[in-house]
Amino acid sequence: MKQKTDFFKLDYFLILVTVICCVFGLVMISSAVKSMDNSQKYIIVQSAAFALGFVAMLAVSAIDYNVYGQFAKYIYIICILMLIATLIFGTGKEESGAKSWIRFGSIGIQPAEIVKIGFIITFAKHLSMIKNVNNHRNLFVLILHIVPIAALILLQPDLGTTMVFMCIFAGMIFVAGISYKYIFAALAAIGAAIPIAWNFLLQPYQKDRIIVFFNPESDPLDKGYHVIQSKIAIGSGQIFGKGLFKGTQTQLGFLPVKHTDFIFAVIGEELGLIGCTIVIALLFTLVVRCIYVSNSSKDKFGRYICVGVAFMFMAHIFENIGMCIGLMPVTGIPLPFFSYAGSSLVTNLIAIGLVLSVQKRCRVITLQ
Repeated sequence: MKQKTDFFKLDYFLILVTVICCVFGLVMISSAVKSMDNSQKYIIVQSAAFALGFVAMLAVSAIDYNVYGQFAKYIYIICILMLIATLIFGTGKEESGAKSWIRFGSIGIQPAEIVKIGFIITFAKHLSMIKNVNNHRNLFVLILHIVPIAALILLQPDLGTTMVFMCIFAGMIFVAGISYKYIFAALAAIGAAIPIAWNFLLQPYQKDRIIVFFNPESDPLDKGYHVIQSKIAIGSGQIFGKGLFKGTQTQLGFLPVKHTDFIFAVIGEELGLIGCTIVIALLFTLVVRCIYVSNSSKDKFGRYICVGVAFMFMAHIFENIGMCIGLMPVTGIPLPFFSYAGSSLVTNLIAIGLVLSVQKRCRVITLQ
């Protein structure tokens, strides 16, 4: 009996579910932008992002993930430089969100999205080199790994994306075996920090979002308008929905930013509870598959990469769907593979490529 690692066989199930999500998302974006000016532009841009991301996914999967680990220090430095460049050259409307885009003519990229991949790789490598995460010194160094990245993103300011990074960090370090005493201590520290953040760190528009989160009806024509219209759209879809391209809230323009932040509301209105359930099932199939691959990884580095990707997806899913149904503050976080967001789509496909890279090198076949 001998064993041979299969370096070439891809996880076609993971690829299939990913492609279904991308195509499904493109269809829903087409419906969301139907009543908008120059609607074809959005479809073309998202399609181009899908094509670019799919090629990038295959390219990333073809390279042994340990190669990325060898360049972890350089990747981390590049991530920091990208975020600094965003603060200097970034564009966006601060009153409605972060200045988090760098534009090259008509093309814009969101560096923080790309940095998510860099953080997963570098933190996974760092974490794999730590023998005991519960050692005070080791834990302090691990926390220092995320501090510069989180601080630079908060300065944009982009609280929603910062929360995603914190979820990735928390998920990876939890899987690494962090003691519950540190978890409880962190929760207590967060509770103590809330008054400080409210008074000194949060921007006025961020405070408004939180206030409106608890009571959208307090400002139904302005700050609470998005959430109210989103809940109306989802509720009006009932079980089977009003039909693709037939949603009244969507097509008559009542639902704002319907192709990006509130794409889930479009799905709820036009495809109903059944459509929403299918979307959630598809996305969590991706999450579960990432966790499955992590459990099959031949080393800690590969395991932590897959866990990081899984928690990145989970953070986006919970934040986006939560804000669409009024269970989370509006943070501008896109729904993976479904929202119109070129940088996000490419990033998510690259993340799948990392999981595929780990999967290809952990599968073992037995030869007689």
